[in-house]
Amino acid sequence: MAIHLIILLSLLLIPACSENPESTEGIHVEGPERSATSQALSFQPPANIQKRIKVVPVMKQLFSQSISAPGGVALDLAKMAKVSSRIEGQVEKIFVQLGKQVNKGDPLLAIGSLQLDELVQEFLVSQVQVELRHGNFKRTQTLHKERIISERRLMEDRARFLEARAVNQHVKEKLQNMGLGPKELDALLAHHTLEGHYYIIRSPLTGTISTQTVVLGQGVKMSDHLFEVVDTQQVWVFANLPIEQAQRFTVGDCGTIIAQGRDPIDAPLAYIAPVADKATLTIQLRFDVDNHQGFLKPNEYVEVRLSTRPTSLLAIPVTALTFVNGRRGVFVRHMNTYTFRPITVGQENDGWIEVIEGVTIGEDIVIHGVFDLKNTILKDLIEGEGH
Repeated sequence: MAIHLIILLSLLLIPACSENPESTEGIHVEGPERSATSQALSFQPPANIQKRIKVVPVMKQLFSQSISAPGGVALDLAKMAKVSSRIEGQVEKIFVQLGKQVNKGDPLLAIGSLQLDELVQEFLVSQVQVELRHGNFKRTQTLHKERIISERRLMEDRARFLEARAVNQHVKEKLQNMGLGPKELDALLAHHTLEGHYYIIRSPLTGTISTQTVVLGQGVKMSDHLFEVVDTQQVWVFANLPIEQAQRFTVGDCGTIIAQGRDPIDAPLAYIAPVADKATLTIQLRFDVDNHQGFLKPNEYVEVRLSTRPTSLLAIPVTALTFVNGRRGVFVRHMNTYTFRPITVGQENDGWIEVIEGVTIGEDIVIHGVFDLKNTILKDLIEGEGH
């Protein structure tokens, strides 16, 4: 029985001892080499392909990131005016109409007013008082020099004259505020009549009548808005950017305003809101836009484009990029060996793309012949899997 057990164990041990595991040392692997860390693929392409290859060194390029945002055109508040009356009355004349171009100081309408008539009468009376008391004061001065009148009488007449002149000046300023100029006041004094004198409302700026809410014969109050005058030769354009984007810009940076069907307009960034919008957490930007040609219309929507200030970044030509085995990368040349190197890229600008990780400055990368190298490496991969 013992002999049978020894024979059985011998038969089981013979195959186990005769197995010799294959050793990988010294064996050449056909096809591309694979790196466990970078997953890079290295190879030497045929000579005919190498002749068609062109390389450039990895270098730094200036990048400016372009940011776009929807914007809206608005009136420049310094270039618009709402016109109202300073007195109550009735519209006697209208000199302009909706859409008319006006210059600063042009008459818009004339208002007949009892209040104005009373002020004119008060002005004429006060003017007479000034002349009368001035004459009395001059005579008193003469008599005082001859010691006929006392010092007290002289001072009293002088006080009456100064009082009359102050009242006259006060009424005169009221009339000037109502639109009566120096020529009209002089004419009023020359003719001493109340007829034909109206409160003239004049345009406060040069622009276009954009709103008219008054007609002939209408009664007006001091709170009534009668006209709106706007100057659209300069307008505002507003846009909102997320806080992190808005922080990249400063007042004075140049933006581009793009309206559909019209040429782009460059404009300076004039205002950055110091407080974020509570609902959207965005920052409002304002551009002061020259609009002499009238391309932009207040209340229309436009596109606003801004470019960040140039920064120096590691970059490669876009033509160097390709995909191998689902990985984006470039072919790097070292001597006569080419390695496919996966890379991480960032922003693109004018034919260049930022490299965040994967290559270093000065390395030679292939920009022409990328397709040939890709075909070669894919062919080697396929043949390697077939062995």
